[in-house]
Amino acid sequence: MLEQAPPPAVTRWLADRAAAINFDDLPEAAVSVARQCIIDWFAVTISGASEPAVTILREDVLEDGAAPVATLVGSSERTSAVNAALINGTASHALDFDDVNMAILGHPTVSILPGLLALAETRNASPKALIEAFVAGYEVACRTGELMSPSHYGHGFHATATVGSVGSAAACARLLDLDVDATATAYGISATLASGLKSMFGTMCKPLHAGRAAQNGLSAARLAARGFTSRQDALECAQGLAATQSVDFNPDEAMQPEPLDFHLRRNLFKYHASCYLTHGAIEAGIQLRDKNGVSTNAIGGVTIRVAPVTDRVCNLAAPATGLEAKFSLRLTVAMALAGRNTSAITCFTDAATQDPELVRLRDMATIVFDETFPEAKAEVTIETIDGVSYSASYDAGIPDSDLARQQGKLESKFIALVEPVLGGDEARQLLEQLTRLDEATSLDEILAMTRRNK
Repeated sequence: MLEQAPPPAVTRWLADRAAAINFDDLPEAAVSVARQCIIDWFAVTISGASEPAVTILREDVLEDGAAPVATLVGSSERTSAVNAALINGTASHALDFDDVNMAILGHPTVSILPGLLALAETRNASPKALIEAFVAGYEVACRTGELMSPSHYGHGFHATATVGSVGSAAACARLLDLDVDATATAYGISATLASGLKSMFGTMCKPLHAGRAAQNGLSAARLAARGFTSRQDALECAQGLAATQSVDFNPDEAMQPEPLDFHLRRNLFKYHASCYLTHGAIEAGIQLRDKNGVSTNAIGGVTIRVAPVTDRVCNLAAPATGLEAKFSLRLTVAMALAGRNTSAITCFTDAATQDPELVRLRDMATIVFDETFPEAKAEVTIETIDGVSYSASYDAGIPDSDLARQQGKLESKFIALVEPVLGGDEARQLLEQLTRLDEATSLDEILAMTRRNK
């Protein structure tokens, strides 16, 4: 009997690639999108810092005390780096308003940046070093996602938590300038810590997944730097991450020699405060409302055609809370058809789930799963009580090719989220600093601007 060939050394390949990333070698688009990811992260984190899940977590963690060396964004408090990674990571995902990448089928920045930022603050790292390490983490997260797609996510693992832990470790390892051996070790440590269940969507545990991923990666990189051991083939080995959490193993996809802006340019920013797989249907609903001007009272039927992946992600038929509403295709389409502003975080409340107009539209909606549709595409058809039908479709999985236009949309989102927390002048000053992040004098100045005094 022939011996089975060993699997490709994906973990070390990724470690070698990430360890070699240098800011001066990055394509201009990679720096631009990385900066946009960071701008968007600060917006959702500052706004999300007062959410109940974050308040509970912050009170519990700070009760034990810790060296106050890292900033809690959107708060007046400081704590240890690992605590800051956990709390800021949870805050950044609390609104479910943060960016997405389909290579992960999850949220890259909220798992990568919080631990990296806490580490950068404690080491007085430069903004350029932060961007360099962020790109490394983003690369590794997307490639690890491709290694295990699609069954990893389909089986019930929240890739933001699992793949995100490895991406966080990659970013922190790069900032610590670990060699390839130590970097691969950090990936192994993070992989054994990685966990997160999709069954928790609609609860406070979902944003906790991002916080844990950030914390896992930071801890993994720091332990590896001190000589803590792990397998250096943890992604591909027998009983490793891919073998235990997926039936798919795609090393050729994970090890494609694409340029460093390949995955970053496919980053998808959210402009609706709900699960990203509802965005195509929301946009189609908005098109129907704006183009045809049909009153909700005149609608007699709604059909929503989407990819099957949405079924176990955002198909809550009758949500009862604002959190659950973010994961209901029927309700978010009802909101779009009724002219509700789904880009406003105040749209998703417990009361909205009981609104008679929205409930009527929600309950008449039928969902059809179409295997020919990509993950984020949707088609919405409305039928009037007079028997007239109108349809519109939208693929939310296509990134904006115009980075200047994208920057403008993100700046508007930033002001809308941050101004109510920090005030208008302060929000604009912070945005200005973040927009020229690689030229900023220090991260300390930026982080000081995020702290609330009350």
